[in-house]
Amino acid sequence: MNDFSVENLVLTLGVVVFAYLLGAIPFGLLITKLYRLGDLRNLGSGNIGATNVLRTGNKFAALLTLMLDGFKGALSVILASFISKDAAILASFCVLIGHIYPVWLKFLGGKGVATFIGALLALNFFAGIFVCLVWLATAFLFRYSSLAAIFGIVSAPLWIFLFYGEEAFLVTLIMALLILFRHKDNIRRLVDGSEPKIGKD
Repeated sequence: MNDFSVENLVLTLGVVVFAYLLGAIPFGLLITKLYRLGDLRNLGSGNIGATNVLRTGNKFAALLTLMLDGFKGALSVILASFISKDAAILASFCVLIGHIYPVWLKFLGGKGVATFIGALLALNFFAGIFVCLVWLATAFLFRYSSLAAIFGIVSAPLWIFLFYGEEAFLVTLIMALLILFRHKDNIRRLVDGSEPKIGKD
């Protein structure tokens, strides 16, 4: 193994570890504890994301959670992009895995929507914007936050293919399927009509 290969291996491992640990920071849990809103895992869906933080009634805490979860996705990709495009793509995957399966919380994390969109915006701004537009349009038309997230995320591989290229398509597709799996309970409630609408949960 030559020096170049060793260097690449070290950089790759560094990207994996850094992006995962950054993604594993449970901002929703930390913010709700900071504001003394209780243990987020015992509230509502038990999820550590912004939607569940909103159920505490503190809109600022929810917004802060949303921004920080998105920021950690973007930051990991931006820093990795200084190494290479492949490193940036790898970071987008690892930061999402960190958020969904954080080591600090016995691998029980969030659903990953905000972190994924943050990573996508950093990977390709236009792809990220179109995902956000799909989310907003779906939320406006149907008033379901989960359905908006599902539609937005499912559309992501298409936008990344169009605006970024095929090299990130497969990774984005895998991430979208993983987030879709994390929404399985929401999908079940959407089907049986028990999913709460925006502003009524």
